[in-house]
Amino acid sequence: MKTYTIHLIRHGLTQGNFDGVYTGHTDDALCPEGVRELKALRAGAKYPDVPILFSSPLKRCLETAEILYPDVKPLLMDGFIEYNFGSFDGRTAEELKDNEDFKKWLSGDPDAAPPYGESNREFQNRVAETFVKVVDGLLKTGVTESAILTHGGVIMTIMAMFALPEAPMTDWMTDCGCGYTCRITPSLWSQIRKMEGVAQIPGPKDPEEGNGGDSAWH
Repeated sequence: MKTYTIHLIRHGLTQGNFDGVYTGHTDDALCPEGVRELKALRAGAKYPDVPILFSSPLKRCLETAEILYPDVKPLLMDGFIEYNFGSFDGRTAEELKDNEDFKKWLSGDPDAAPPYGESNREFQNRVAETFVKVVDGLLKTGVTESAILTHGGVIMTIMAMFALPEAPMTDWMTDCGCGYTCRITPSLWSQIRKMEGVAQIPGPKDPEEGNGGDSAWH
């Protein structure tokens, strides 16, 4: 049976990531260390070759795309932008620990939202709708391999909602420049909207070190 492969890749390191602040819609560029890390990863490991690359339109993703996929023009998807942290953006959890809005938001209430931001439910719905649109489009056109270059929160949300084996969002945290490879079987997708997680990204540079498939999964 024909299957489809989709790779979810997180952008490189920014100064905000380095400082440990919430960075959502703020359009940060990669920091110098982030550029160096990505170039080192690309030189020492294997990123999947893809004919189609979807990307968040924020600078940190587009700059990552230029480093990892210089020959592929990304298709920009606003639905893959990171969480809108509103007034929490640019601040650390330590700075916000006594903020009542922050405490309520951390409680996990799906309708809790940072001031001027989006709720947990709104974020999940936005990401899910965009991902389903992408997958359904791939199935319709027959494009069997693609990648999505996006943000940590988006990847965690996609994996928690759609990936097998099932696991909570926190289990799907991934480092900058890294991510997951998933396999989509049309029958499984049409029945229960699920896909299989099969590998971590990047994989070994030398194929003899591993096949980038199930053996690389943890």
